[in-house]
Amino acid sequence: MSAVANLIDAYLKGPADLRAAVAGMTPEQLQAKPVAGRMSTLEVLCHIADFEPIMADRMKRIIALGENPLFLAADENQYLAELRYHDRVAEEELTLIEATRKQMAHILKALKPEAFQKAGVHSMKGLLTLEKVVQGAVNHINHHLPFVHEKRKALGLKPA
Repeated sequence: MSAVANLIDAYLKGPADLRAAVAGMTPEQLQAKPVAGRMSTLEVLCHIADFEPIMADRMKRIIALGENPLFLAADENQYLAELRYHDRVAEEELTLIEATRKQMAHILKALKPEAFQKAGVHSMKGLLTLEKVVQGAVNHINHHLPFVHEKRKALGLKPA
């Protein structure tokens, strides 16, 4: 299997890993903040769901808009403060993450391997290839999974 195919598989696997990590948690447990200074599990889900379309847009810009399209940074703290994460529904957030990734994976699978070296310009990080943006999306869920597991443990729940 090629490196690109492996990357796309890892990209598609993220939502299932996230869904498994929160399996069996009640709405109260999802909203709990058992670890001081950390987001709740629901806040983590909402954060990921809010940034999936942003990352997908960056990928689409690289693919569709020619040489080095610009994409802007987004402030996760402003999203957390203003987008009412605790009024949102975990299942809806998971569904959005899954749907976004399925759509993008379909697009990515149709590309030639060299397309993954096309780049865009992030307003803070500079030049990023499509491959790096996809890898960043993979890493984003993988980065947050240990925090979800940490919350489960702090709540006395069995590991997912």
